[in-house]
Amino acid sequence: MTAHATHRERLEKFIREVTVYPVSCERLARGRSDLDWLEGVLAGGARIVQLRDKEADGRRLLEKARIFRERTTAAGALFIVNDRLDVALLAGADGVHLGNSDLPAAEVRRLAPELIIGVSCNSREQAATAKARGASYFNIGPLFATETKGGLSAFLGPEAIPEFRALSDLPFTVMGGIKKEHIPAITALGARRLAVVTALTGAADIAAETREWIEAITARLPQA
Repeated sequence: MTAHATHRERLEKFIREVTVYPVSCERLARGRSDLDWLEGVLAGGARIVQLRDKEADGRRLLEKARIFRERTTAAGALFIVNDRLDVALLAGADGVHLGNSDLPAAEVRRLAPELIIGVSCNSREQAATAKARGASYFNIGPLFATETKGGLSAFLGPEAIPEFRALSDLPFTVMGGIKKEHIPAITALGARRLAVVTALTGAADIAAETREWIEAITARLPQA
């Protein structure tokens, strides 16, 4: 979307169009850059992308974010920045995703009322309070063991999906070690937006893998 879209327009697009939710991780991309990854997931039909780069300095991250904005706008896809509200605003992103040690969602909402704000929820309390904290959507996870969250030994499991979704009327994503073979089980539990890192960054053909995920999720969703 454009930098001038409203929160309502962005959220409606998120709810209506998003199935697979690709999240970047350059170190897991088999020598390819985030821009290579971006080209692949957009070619595969992704309707949203999240730029997650914990290693780039602020200047480099902003440069990358501006390219992401240009290419997602051309593709008609939403663009989310992980963690960095300043970069999201300067690049004209559609939103920001906040972890539990990032800026408080309520403060971000005050500064950026038109952005989509996602929050990570590892507990029922966090899910139950997501809306009051200013979130547009919440993420349930990690469901399974994942390479992107080192040092963790506890995972929520797919049974957390119905438990967490019952606590909030916000749209939600699920994340954490999700493989294609998990799609039938987790969509049956009510998930329709699956955030994935390794399955796409490590794919031999990122575009083809993205298409396969979208088709597999869509095939399991209730038809309107």
